[in-house]
Amino acid sequence: MSATPGRSSESGRRGARRRRRAHGLPLIGLVVAVVAGTSGCAVGDPSPTASTAPPAPTGAPVHRVELSALKLSSGSPIVFRDTTPGAATGRVASVPVGSPTADRAISPLACERVAASRTALSCMSRSATKPVSYHETVYDGDGTQLLSWPLPGAPSRTRLSPDSKIAAWTSFVDGESYANVAFSTQTVITDLRGTYDGPLDGFTLFVDAKPYIAVDLNYWGVTFADDGNTFYATASSGGKHWLVRGNLRGRSLVAMKEGVECPSLSPDGTKIAYKKNLGTAETPRWTLAVSELASPTETVLPLKGNVDDQAEWLDDSTLLFGLPSGDAPGDFAVYSAPADGSAAESLLIEHASSPSVAR
Repeated sequence: MSATPGRSSESGRRGARRRRRAHGLPLIGLVVAVVAGTSGCAVGDPSPTASTAPPAPTGAPVHRVELSALKLSSGSPIVFRDTTPGAATGRVASVPVGSPTADRAISPLACERVAASRTALSCMSRSATKPVSYHETVYDGDGTQLLSWPLPGAPSRTRLSPDSKIAAWTSFVDGESYANVAFSTQTVITDLRGTYDGPLDGFTLFVDAKPYIAVDLNYWGVTFADDGNTFYATASSGGKHWLVRGNLRGRSLVAMKEGVECPSLSPDGTKIAYKKNLGTAETPRWTLAVSELASPTETVLPLKGNVDDQAEWLDDSTLLFGLPSGDAPGDFAVYSAPADGSAAESLLIEHASSPSVAR
């Protein structure tokens, strides 16, 4: 690895702790939900079995978990966090992409956020309860741990690149005052077997073609293009939110559009789906919108639910996202909606959150 993850991550945490910004209520609701167990809280530990494989790049013990039930390499299953009340809550599960109502396969791995491909799985998990602590761990398709990092706070988002060679994750930073409507985040990108790009705090952001520097700058919601270099994310400062295009090799970010949160790039790389607030900061009304990268035209989806999630693309024309089910605290459901805005959402998978398609 080109940098020592432990030292770089700690440096990023110290930098993130210095950042403070007032933010509207939507993400405060998310923070409270994550910590209080109403959105994506893992129950139990992954309980991996020790392996004799070489040491992980971080120096942490290498572990292996049994992921064969998920069938990651067979037919692009939909992988998600099971939220069924009971013993399986928090476990990573999957259903066939063509049969989402089929019996789900459940693995022993517990995550609060999950992203999966045919050859890798990113898991943001709770690693201790007294005091609460969290970890980001990436496994290969066979369940062997590739990388593991401690997180500075509660998990928010994670994504893998289309070729499964790069991972990104966002967590809230420990020690922030959520009660004062202030928070900071840490977003990290790393090659799974190579360059550690580190927190996005170390990248240069350009707004209106000029370097932008602010103590309240935060990043979250990474999504990757298929060239191994380009990514998109949300940048926020001074009450503004931008869609930014990132360049890994150039360690730079360019603001493209204002009013965008949690972008998600379509598999064909032509469209961006993102969260859009139709209300106010005081009374938010979140939905999803879709824009063509080559056009400023925006399609706002006619969704009925209040969508506070980073969407996943089922295919080039359909979006997936989670909504609280209302049946029990911490229970969610995955919905689908056409990306062209031709219809409202429809229920796809009950008792599920954090969906990803294992392409």
